[in-house]
Amino acid sequence: MAGNGEASWCFSQIKGALDDDVTDADIISCVEFNHDGELLATGDKGGRVVIFQRDPASKTANPRRGEYNVYSTFQSHEPEFDYLKSLEIEEKINKIRWLRRKNPAHFLLSTNDKTVKLWKVSERDKSFEGYNTKEENGLTRDPQNITALRVPSVKQIPLMVEASPRRIFANAHTYHINSISVNSDQETYLSADDLRINLWHLEVTDQSFNIVDIKPTNMEELTEVITAAEFHPTECNVFVYSSSKGTIRLCDMRSSALCDRHSKQFEEPENPTNRSFFSEIISSISDVKLSNSGRYMISRDYLSIKVWDLHMETKPIETYPVHEYLRAKLCSLYENDCIFDKFECCWNGKDTSIMTGSYNNFFRVFDRNAKKDVTLEASRDIIKPKTVLKPRKVCTGGKRKKDEISVDCLDFNKKILHTAWHPQENIIAVAATNNLFIFQDKF
Repeated sequence: MAGNGEASWCFSQIKGALDDDVTDADIISCVEFNHDGELLATGDKGGRVVIFQRDPASKTANPRRGEYNVYSTFQSHEPEFDYLKSLEIEEKINKIRWLRRKNPAHFLLSTNDKTVKLWKVSERDKSFEGYNTKEENGLTRDPQNITALRVPSVKQIPLMVEASPRRIFANAHTYHINSISVNSDQETYLSADDLRINLWHLEVTDQSFNIVDIKPTNMEELTEVITAAEFHPTECNVFVYSSSKGTIRLCDMRSSALCDRHSKQFEEPENPTNRSFFSEIISSISDVKLSNSGRYMISRDYLSIKVWDLHMETKPIETYPVHEYLRAKLCSLYENDCIFDKFECCWNGKDTSIMTGSYNNFFRVFDRNAKKDVTLEASRDIIKPKTVLKPRKVCTGGKRKKDEISVDCLDFNKKILHTAWHPQENIIAVAATNNLFIFQDKF
């Protein structure tokens, strides 16, 4: 970071094909660093998970570089068909969450609309040969032919990274899963769909506990849906969930088994001057993330990102407009369905900055301490290593300055929905359609 408090970012890497012809299956649908930032996982609409590993040389280089190489790629989910409801179930990966590392292997949870899977990713660089009861090709030997006892030997082989599904958690969600979150106890996790949140044990696949159910008896009385849910980073009994009505509820599992009655409700009263036909749609919260310290949380709605103190429910302590210039464009954004886009948000490791995406491949970084914010662009024009990202400005009317882009020229098909921030360093991963951009603070 530059000395004057201004964030200064530069290009490090781009992953994915650079053709303009993008197949739907290659569109990235989630991005997630693991707990030490050594691995970075992406999921796509084709049901694949690609894991990148930090280049060891990039850590020891001076200055340190944030470079990642492909570590493992596997097909996590396949398209399915629900014969009872006559519905296709997409293979698209909605969320990936890493478990904390306990042994040399890595574990992660991935989910599509209906099924959560626990994957083990492990390395193998040795094989065993010289078995007594089976041939080298794996066939069982005839006991009659075994005349001598062999001692199996260990042989060094080229490094292989294997991904294997250890658990499959299915058939628990009637509606589409939008969130998974691993508990701080590392034994349980929650999965949330539009109307219910379930609590699972990582070892038990055939049962889960329903901890939130907001489904009305009569579906015609439905007024809101659950949009995101997350466990507290240190208190294993506390979780939050956000709704399409712009509220966030904090629940404590110690108070009752079914957490339909929340402990706290965070909601900001609407400014009457901004009231419009679109007010309800744009107040819907698309993402909520608790800070690493567990004291704060951020919520992203269509036009802004808010920071809440868990001790104060009445209003957020900070509100940052993401793309206020779109308020005048809500009508056309409603017509092209962009108003329903679900932007995610994330914290940096020290909880001092937050990041979220916008349109035209723009993304926004807000420095909470310096009270500075910047708009940057994930663009293929800058894909030379060490290129410093120039801040972008959008002009809404009147005379356009040289470096500004007019709000009418923004490309609404290019959107940054998914971003991730390295837990310890200033390295960020930004998903732009089928490309993953990796940026780091200035060399």
